[in-house]
Amino acid sequence: MARLKIQNLTKSFGANTVIRNVSLDVSDGEFCILLGPSGCGKSTILKLIAGLEQQDGGEIYIGDREVSELTPRERDVAMVFQSYALYPHMTVYDNMAFSLKMKKTPRQETEKKVKDAAALLEIGGLLGRKPKELSGGQRQRVAIGRAIVRDPKLFLFDEPLSNLDAKLRTAMRVELAKLHQKLKTTVIYVTHDQTEAMTLGQKIVLLKDGEIQQTGSPADMYERPENLFVASFIGSPQINTIDGIVRVAGDKMQFESPSFSVDIADEGLREYSGKEITIGIRPESLIPGAGPLACRIEVVERLGSETIIYALAGNARITARAPADFEKSRDDEIVFSVAAKGVHFFHNGKRIGSTTS
Repeated sequence: MARLKIQNLTKSFGANTVIRNVSLDVSDGEFCILLGPSGCGKSTILKLIAGLEQQDGGEIYIGDREVSELTPRERDVAMVFQSYALYPHMTVYDNMAFSLKMKKTPRQETEKKVKDAAALLEIGGLLGRKPKELSGGQRQRVAIGRAIVRDPKLFLFDEPLSNLDAKLRTAMRVELAKLHQKLKTTVIYVTHDQTEAMTLGQKIVLLKDGEIQQTGSPADMYERPENLFVASFIGSPQINTIDGIVRVAGDKMQFESPSFSVDIADEGLREYSGKEITIGIRPESLIPGAGPLACRIEVVERLGSETIIYALAGNARITARAPADFEKSRDDEIVFSVAAKGVHFFHNGKRIGSTTS
């Protein structure tokens, strides 16, 4: 395995710049997620690491070696695609062994590596089958096994679970996490699914328009978002955002909006007195009962273990979590108090204060 280091990476397609001075550092054995909406550049970064695209500027280090001028074969990385990319006329064994045969690996060594990887992935009984005889989850395991037998320095995953149904995606997330724990490999994993990112990643790199918005652990991203985009992208249901003004009168400081007012305890916000800011409140930080935020319920989603409430406070749309036995329904009036944790304040998109920091 190896450390990955990227410095000031840039890439353009014609007049369209898709990667803008991206720098990141992934430790040996770390599971790193490249996360972001479609078109943010995450898959392009993966292709640049693999050597499938050539950067316009910057440097890529795998281990201690700068690899920008090396071919994909020379970089010693293995890539797992969304589409599986299995050879339909070959058996599972031959698909997994293909790269080893191309390198003229001795037959006994090839057989051992394939069987060891198949046992690790619990597909040992499928080695004689062809891809058309496999389920989607089994095909993805074969694609992963084909990468494992190469024993590469880096594993690169490009949205590998996107073609699976919801139940199978959940199961495969667990399997990938277990596999990483066993192999202790360095993984760069691209996804637009924040649930995958939060459950799999040790480090998350959140991108927007080819630029890194924040890098950190899942807890860092959720509890200490650096800007409004990060706060809105991370978390499901999405964070509530309401525009308002900071009002200071002596020792008292408040956030005021047409929807509601709430006291502010963060002294650092005094300098924003009279200025427009945005408050962000996590859905679980809104507590049904007495409080300053009066709403009318629009939709109630009963999910078994919990209830999600969608409500309207003036012109502001509000989402809140509630217990499974929540009793109110559509068009009922409800008021919320705001918990001490999970509230953030933003000015011009940048976080300026928080009750969690």
